[in-house]
Amino acid sequence: MKLNRFLLFSTLVASLGGLLFGFDTAVISGTTDWLKETFALTPFTLGFTVASALIGTIIGAITVGKPADALGRRAMLFLLGALYFVSAIGCALAWGWWPFMIFRFIGGLAVGGASVVSPMYIAEISPAKWRGRLVALTQFNIVLGILLAYLSNYSIGSLHPGADEFRWMFGVMALPAVAFFLLVFFIPQSPRWLLARGRVAEARSVLERCGTDTGNVQEEIKDIQASLDLQHHTLAEPFFCRKYLKPILLAVAITMFNQLSGINALMYYAPHIFEMAGAGAQSALLQSVIIGFTNLAFTVAAMTVIDHFGRRKLMIVGSIGYIVSLSAAAYSFYTGSGGTLLLASLVVFIASHAFGQGAVIWVFLSEIFPNRVRARGQALGSSTHWVMAAAISWTFPMIAAASGWMTFAFYALCCVGQLIWVLTTMPETKGFSLEQIQRKLAIE
Repeated sequence: MKLNRFLLFSTLVASLGGLLFGFDTAVISGTTDWLKETFALTPFTLGFTVASALIGTIIGAITVGKPADALGRRAMLFLLGALYFVSAIGCALAWGWWPFMIFRFIGGLAVGGASVVSPMYIAEISPAKWRGRLVALTQFNIVLGILLAYLSNYSIGSLHPGADEFRWMFGVMALPAVAFFLLVFFIPQSPRWLLARGRVAEARSVLERCGTDTGNVQEEIKDIQASLDLQHHTLAEPFFCRKYLKPILLAVAITMFNQLSGINALMYYAPHIFEMAGAGAQSALLQSVIIGFTNLAFTVAAMTVIDHFGRRKLMIVGSIGYIVSLSAAAYSFYTGSGGTLLLASLVVFIASHAFGQGAVIWVFLSEIFPNRVRARGQALGSSTHWVMAAAISWTFPMIAAASGWMTFAFYALCCVGQLIWVLTTMPETKGFSLEQIQRKLAIE
């Protein structure tokens, strides 16, 4: 079965939510000095300003599930595009600290919502053969968005626009936000959401254009309807109950392990980590760029093989890479060797993340929940991810100040736990339709 153009186009549009997610997350890194000066921020209020978007992200991820079920995945993509635009323009034109905080919070809502809706939508329109690679486009665009934010900040800074520099850095995101909003008009509704609403003819049309697992549209429709089984279940039934316990535990486990690796500590504090090991400021920034490009390169590598090797094999390789690289980083800090050893260990760490957890997490979350509760399941996984991200990001500076080597040793130990979990508990979802995965997990 060939990858058809309509499916690829729809996937690329939905994954733009991930690009804006990455851009919005990273853009603030180039604005902190200007924000301190413009709004007279103390270290505490600066930290709270940076965290305001993360608070919105947690709330956005928690709350987006029910609207996505009620209004549809495509409607939520429209709303997310609008929120990104409002946040970009609002931050650019903010007339005070509190208005700026509110607009950053709105941007966080969009990021949290995108982390749920974009991969879920792509999973629901994609045949099993292509689903891993297509959902992984979201992660690729997140990484690409981070790099674009760094490049945009650098380009604007090189123009020396003065006190308005931070406003331009935020405002430029309005352009891709508008493009995302307009392009959503040209993609279809999720066929699984349509069938949950009894709109069979519309669902059939989408499946005919996007492709099916069996090659038979009517057979696919019957399989989806059987998985929904709305005669015995409702879309509003309780989510936290025994029959959904297995996917709930899988979602919580993979998202917690994702952050217990320390990945967000590296992404947010890379220059600081290198400076802790004795690098100069400019050298630290250059080494951070190397980390960023490594992340992108290995994300692309993982996308090419995820539907061949499977999710578990990538997680095993990534877990082993985590353990080796984090142990080497801990040794580097313990012995004070720093320099080349630390850079090499962190490059291996980010490569291991991009090839393993980074590529797998959003794919796996979008696959393991039944059609009738997928939005709420994805919201649970994403919100757990963001709560853990906040915990790691806020605690890293304090723990690292006390003992750099013990911080990385702790992350390495957590990754040993991840490897054990993958080997003993994590199911393989490669090559199975969403409905087959439901049966594999023994969900009625």
